[in-house]
Amino acid sequence: MEKYTILLVDDEEEVIQAIIRKIKWEDLGFSVLGYADNGVKALEMIEEHQPDVVMTDIKMPYMDGMELCSHIRMEYPAMKIVLFTGFDEFEYAKEAVHLEVEEYILKPVNSVELVNIFTHLKAKLDQEISERRSMEKLEQYYTESLPLLQANFYSTLIEGRIHEEELQRYLSDYQISLPGPLFCCLVIHMSSSQVPENMNSLFLAASVQKQAEERLGKRWRAKCFPYLGNSVLFAQLNGENEIAELTDDCDRFCKYVNRIIGAVVTVGIGQVCSSALDLAQSYNTAREAVSYRAVYGASRAINIKEIAPSESGETRFTNDTELLNLFKKIRLNSRDEIIEAVNQYIERISFPLKSLQQHQVVIMDLITALFRFSVNNDIAAEGISGDIGMLYEVLLEMEPDALRKWLTDISLCFSESLVMARSRSTQSFVSKAKEYVHSQYADAQLSLAQICEMLGVSNSYFSTVFKKETGKSFVGYVTDYRMEQAARLMIETNEKSYVIAQKVGYTDPNYFSYVFKRQFGVSPSKYRAEHTKSEK
Repeated sequence: MEKYTILLVDDEEEVIQAIIRKIKWEDLGFSVLGYADNGVKALEMIEEHQPDVVMTDIKMPYMDGMELCSHIRMEYPAMKIVLFTGFDEFEYAKEAVHLEVEEYILKPVNSVELVNIFTHLKAKLDQEISERRSMEKLEQYYTESLPLLQANFYSTLIEGRIHEEELQRYLSDYQISLPGPLFCCLVIHMSSSQVPENMNSLFLAASVQKQAEERLGKRWRAKCFPYLGNSVLFAQLNGENEIAELTDDCDRFCKYVNRIIGAVVTVGIGQVCSSALDLAQSYNTAREAVSYRAVYGASRAINIKEIAPSESGETRFTNDTELLNLFKKIRLNSRDEIIEAVNQYIERISFPLKSLQQHQVVIMDLITALFRFSVNNDIAAEGISGDIGMLYEVLLEMEPDALRKWLTDISLCFSESLVMARSRSTQSFVSKAKEYVHSQYADAQLSLAQICEMLGVSNSYFSTVFKKETGKSFVGYVTDYRMEQAARLMIETNEKSYVIAQKVGYTDPNYFSYVFKRQFGVSPSKYRAEHTKSEK
């Protein structure tokens, strides 16, 4: 039997405790993961735990239940909401209908009524999960994929086999609309090794594509089709500034399909282009972004521009498949795979070479490719610095094993340099974020979205890197810094608590006191009394 989680939200703890005690939640198929005493705290818990159901009061401090419901509907549309309140007002009921609230009940909460409500809610959740997971439904999704002609056109487009003079004719004949003005290719990769038990992987992949069409297709006017075992989307943007929002939408999509149908999905986001004919290059960079799941983890969106900005616009300076594979492994920082890629390259160039002249050309191509790779990625290695002509002469004289060792050492050196460059890059924008907080913490409007817009990165990527570097979420860091400043002002000045609240970015003095007490264990006034007394 499916078990669903519920979050209870009410500023009256005795009401919460009564609800927990009166109802046999386990028998109903639910478990209470916790409770919050205001809407702000509830949003934090929702983001962390993503419950199936939120049962909330309407009248609460800091953020009321209607505002909380509005946030939930916007950010977590599949989440179920039950409203309960002591205020029988028709306007609330009308708004509840507008927000697609499952039930609207009055206090005092009747246990019989609650059991009936959650019995029906359990049946509804079971039906939704069953529809998404049933083999028949998944097979239906699979058979309802895009028409063959459209899918064939999209595949041909990303393979670079559509000529400019043919494009409009294909779009017209296949009734495809690609107005742009900007485009971006997304590659949705589903892990084939982490498929839920008794689930057909083909049907699961089709369901992932169906969910992508529903959750990403409309907002981004996306064209979705299967290609080489993945789902591929052509997203259309109005401006480059929308790429961060697209990345965050994709990140939420990854978490959604993992929770609903158990699929482990990574979305690679390629470079933005201004012509549909350039989607082939965007596709290549999106595939490259997916490969970075070995570094950043799966079940998330990875934007090539954010993780490898200097690489995303890099031209393909060699057609050598083995060399391209080696450079890819260098970027992913996998020592064993780098060594294997070097061996594959050396084996290919060592046999069967027909002439000394061919060997000379190969060595020159290798030096040129390594040099351009180092320049494009702003890295340097001792092995290719100095006189290129002298290096050429040295490599020409090397036997295959010596050349293998030299190329392995250079490749590992490049890989370490890239890791250090990425570390410097992430530390740099985390430092910028901290500096911005230190100068703008008094601004009540300071937010994660604001800092990401300033840095030009998506919320999901920034949040991941910031927490990795600082050990805190961005919101937690801002709160801690504001509280540090508030505590200092409490001791160093005689200003009223509400004045200090405004100075550290809180427009509501009651909420400021709530956060302060949560941080230090005492109210602002008691904190001042204790610390000023100890100083005397």
